[in-house]
Amino acid sequence: MGRIIANIKISNFAEPESVINCEALVDTDAANLVLPKAWKNKLGHIKSIREVDCETATQQIVRGEICAPVEIQIEGFEKVVSEVLFLDMDPPDGIYEPLIGYIILEQCQAAVDMLGHRLIHIKKVDLK
Repeated sequence: MGRIIANIKISNFAEPESVINCEALVDTDAANLVLPKAWKNKLGHIKSIREVDCETATQQIVRGEICAPVEIQIEGFEKVVSEVLFLDMDPPDGIYEPLIGYIILEQCQAAVDMLGHRLIHIKKVDLK
């Protein structure tokens, strides 16, 4: 499968002027929107909800911090209010790779088009 990268905008719901604009990898194996902990201060005073243990793709267990509320907009899709998971990241090339997980995709009514390697809009919210 190819890599799908999407432009996203994340803002602190209580401080809309505190914004992060970035590209993020669509990762349907991840649940949350995952950002590097080094970017947390860009969102101003954001409320920490809880800490959680996370298992990475390399089966490493790391501690993450869930913060909310944030407004999230994937380019081309409607804004949603949700939470973000901050993790300590140490990228070998110095470039962070945020992740867009399946919870945010569902909230934004976005689905992965495997043939076109892109996100497509889902017309209805699934309640089944």
